[in-house]
Amino acid sequence: MDAVPPRPAQTVLWPPAGLRVHAGDLELRYLDDELLVDLAELASRGVHAPGAMPFMVPWTRGTPEEVARSVLRYQWQARAQMRPDAWGLELAVLHRGAPVGIQAVGGTDVPTTRVLGTGSWLGREHQGQGIGTRMRALVLHLAFDGFGADVARTEAWVDNAASNGVSRRLGYRENGCSREVREGAAVEHRAYRLDRADWEAHRVAHPELHPDEVTYEGLDALRDFLHLT
Repeated sequence: MDAVPPRPAQTVLWPPAGLRVHAGDLELRYLDDELLVDLAELASRGVHAPGAMPFMVPWTRGTPEEVARSVLRYQWQARAQMRPDAWGLELAVLHRGAPVGIQAVGGTDVPTTRVLGTGSWLGREHQGQGIGTRMRALVLHLAFDGFGADVARTEAWVDNAASNGVSRRLGYRENGCSREVREGAAVEHRAYRLDRADWEAHRVAHPELHPDEVTYEGLDALRDFLHLT
């Protein structure tokens, strides 16, 4: 998909709109409305097996139309709430030009704490190809190299084998486990932490898991907007 680039006036008023992160055939791009509709339709076709629930909020339950609308509502709300002291940057994931999922990164008081969390989903028809690992590796590059984070965090239900596996492959360490309610049942929920030193070491030891030749568009303006300079 070759989207029309944002207008200069739009990126001046709203710097997140200018962000694009490239690595080979993978790209993270600001989630404009055109991409958002495409990804809402993708989610409506399935994100996980019917009997599973990998998310804290079960937004994937319902008819295809209800799922798509849940994506639209959440993303519009997240976009409107971005401010330097608390933000969640929701990025479209494009593989070979086609939108395949969403990768989020954000946190509170990031200029002071230098801690960022991540979350994501990938359309079921694009799973099992290694894209999930690559998109997480790319957003970690954005977090540590682009935004200057010192710590990255993520979480997953204990039975979410794919997400837990990606975290371990990319060098995260387990950082506690809580017991939470999921669709009326108590389920273990794991937390993970990745320090900058572990990220750097893992990049050297396992370069095949990390993006090469990463390029950015619009990063400096976004850093200024988020007070990360």
